[in-house]
Amino acid sequence: MNRFFALALQTRCFAVNGMAIDAARLRMRDTATRVVAQIAASKRFIGPDLKLVVLPEYFLTSFPQGESIEHWQTLACLAMDDPLYDLMAECATTEQLYIAGNAYELDHHFPALYFQTSFVIAPSGELVLRYRRLVSMFAPTPHDVLDAYLDCYGWDGIFPVAATPIGKLAAIASEEILYPEIARAHALRGAEIFVHSTSEVSSPQLTQKHIAKRARALENMAYVISANSAGIEGTPIPAESTDGMSTLIDYKGMALAEAATGESMVANGMIDVDAQRAWRRRPGMGNFLARQRLELFAPTYSGVVHPKNTLATSSPTRAHFLETQKRVLEVLAQRGLI
Repeated sequence: MNRFFALALQTRCFAVNGMAIDAARLRMRDTATRVVAQIAASKRFIGPDLKLVVLPEYFLTSFPQGESIEHWQTLACLAMDDPLYDLMAECATTEQLYIAGNAYELDHHFPALYFQTSFVIAPSGELVLRYRRLVSMFAPTPHDVLDAYLDCYGWDGIFPVAATPIGKLAAIASEEILYPEIARAHALRGAEIFVHSTSEVSSPQLTQKHIAKRARALENMAYVISANSAGIEGTPIPAESTDGMSTLIDYKGMALAEAATGESMVANGMIDVDAQRAWRRRPGMGNFLARQRLELFAPTYSGVVHPKNTLATSSPTRAHFLETQKRVLEVLAQRGLI
């Protein structure tokens, strides 16, 4: 029976913005060391059947706040074989679980850029999933260099799904939970569990992202394991602005567990992939995957809104991303769409 516990670990983020390079790297290592200790302690408390831990978005660094692409590459980005991955891989092996997280990452194929990367490390220590965020406001994405990216990684590198003994895993990064096409594309490639690293506003009221988590789970008949940060320390932004509401949502859109604010392992619960698979194979009105009529939507989705390859020849500056969006808005207005 494929049942296990998963944890959306709500841990505090310590920003590296404004630090010297050496100090930033030391802080990132200290953060990783602290987080793997929290993972080990959480497993001792929850039990040996804890098999998946999801960490918040950019938990090692926080996010760029005006830094240039070049500076953020040096200050906060991991190499694809970075020793910090090795530290987390050692924890995954020792604790015999999967660790999912999110970091800014370099890629030698694209030396002028960095990508926000969601990853999964297996109990073997192998990095079995590397997903680069596709929708971002002020950071490069694979879509900005799509043709070259496809030459390197193919479509399986755009929407990767890792088939593992605990289920088929796919990643959704932060605000991408608001874009149903991303979750759907993964589901149509077999994804059963979405690992969602996020750093988002929490509120006593329903937030946009919290509503979207349930929607993405329900419409794709998939689990969503969503880990939010327990505040971000070290920036002028009030630290607890992004704190709380880490959650597990099941394949019917129901919350299994949810954390309040602060560092927490409360958002943990049982994942029953066998029951999920039985639900997906059951005929009826509730089988949203089986009832998809994709040919109806293909012509509409083939139209261009945000253009690809905008960084193929352009210098990646913050102004570039804003000007690109302004041009997109002009085109949409000309078409009468907005």
